[in-house]
Amino acid sequence: IAHDSRNFSPEFALEAALVLAGNGVKAYLFKGLRPTPQLSFAVRALGATSGIVVTASHNPPEYNGYKAYGSDGCQLVPEDAEQVIAAIQQVSGFDKVLRISQQEAEASGLLIWLGDQEDQDYVNTVVSHSLNSDLLKSGAGAEFSVVYTPLHGAGNMPVRHVLAQAGFTNVHVVAQQEQPDGYFSTVKSPNPEEREAFTLAIELAHQVGADIIVGTDPDCDRMGAVVRNNEGEYVVLSGNQSGAIMVHYLLSTLKERGQLPDNGVVVKTIVTSEMGADIARHYGAGVVNTLTGFKYIGEKMTQYEKTGEHSFLFGYEESYGYLAGTYARDKDAVIASLYICEAAAYYKSKGKTLYDVLLELYAQFGTYLEHLESRTLKGIDGVQQITSIMENWRNHPPVEIAGTAVGKVLDYSLGIDGLPRENVLKYMLQDGSWFCLRPSGTEPKIKVYFAVRSNNQNEATDALKRLTQAVMARVDNKA
Repeated sequence: IAHDSRNFSPEFALEAALVLAGNGVKAYLFKGLRPTPQLSFAVRALGATSGIVVTASHNPPEYNGYKAYGSDGCQLVPEDAEQVIAAIQQVSGFDKVLRISQQEAEASGLLIWLGDQEDQDYVNTVVSHSLNSDLLKSGAGAEFSVVYTPLHGAGNMPVRHVLAQAGFTNVHVVAQQEQPDGYFSTVKSPNPEEREAFTLAIELAHQVGADIIVGTDPDCDRMGAVVRNNEGEYVVLSGNQSGAIMVHYLLSTLKERGQLPDNGVVVKTIVTSEMGADIARHYGAGVVNTLTGFKYIGEKMTQYEKTGEHSFLFGYEESYGYLAGTYARDKDAVIASLYICEAAAYYKSKGKTLYDVLLELYAQFGTYLEHLESRTLKGIDGVQQITSIMENWRNHPPVEIAGTAVGKVLDYSLGIDGLPRENVLKYMLQDGSWFCLRPSGTEPKIKVYFAVRSNNQNEATDALKRLTQAVMARVDNKA
């Protein structure tokens, strides 16, 4: 059991352990906040039956909850989660919940505290996936300047320890956001997907001349990166851009060294850009799509581990979640922080910035741009509005949108492409662009994803704007 920095997360985590102990189940509980991916790693490393992380991820401070994990270290997929919910619903009242005291749990060996050794095991495992450790430790790591913000969350110590052990000794932490704070008092939202979350980090970066800025969310499973453009301004990379860069860095390095397995695969979600997929195929790797949610990527990893069908290389989603290696089954902002910094240091040794690399990838594979729109519709009326929007698009699919013909409609509620059924609609346009409608699984929102591919930045920007305006005009008309 692990928890993040949210208000009452430590109390909830301990209470979960004491209820388990009251039912005769041994629980391993971390002392203090830890990243979600470390919990996933620990479940596997300790051979546990399951895992819990008390967190509400990057949501506003008034939220809390927990993520449940199976014995493979993967978040429960819906069919397993439904069994847990069914068991909860059978509990008629709090007086039926068995629980013992902390003293009793410790004395009986049913509450075991995890500490320094488990932390070091995790750090060592992450660092072992470094691709250019000799380069970093021979001076490139010391010459490369990093600004890091944990956004008041669980990433502070593990990210710093991993970077230091890998050879990055010039790391500047945003002091105002270093300490845990369940109110996340320096940001509107502790979400590295939003530029506003990097305001203080960008100020520090200007002061120290940082090569890169890295930020992680409260439970340290999402990583955002900020790099310098050709005008010297700091630009926040999208999740798709960071993912494509890391795919390129990883696969090009393995290919060059002759270490790319014949059955290697990159796994991404259906709403993630095709840029990383095209890069992966360029290097000879396979590409597999899953539904939205890293649990589905983790599920594929466990499947491949059992069957040997594929060798997992990298998994990612547009919402800033990444994983390299098979030590965990959830997105890991710690290894993502290492990889994005390592890639940047490597390319700096070649006289390039990550922005330069991104432009090179655009020149080679095409300019990919993506955008996300969401509409918050609260309450019972909101649920009905979201249902109405989805039914309208499902029953009356457009023949063309923004002047471009719709080539294919993918209705994932039918269980297509071997995926579980989910209420998602994706429209593939004949020019290679696409958009996707998806009700959020955690918030009262409908999300609309957009993606275009063009020959240059201006064309792509215009195409994305036209597509977004046309689709949202219809969505808002029904909202």
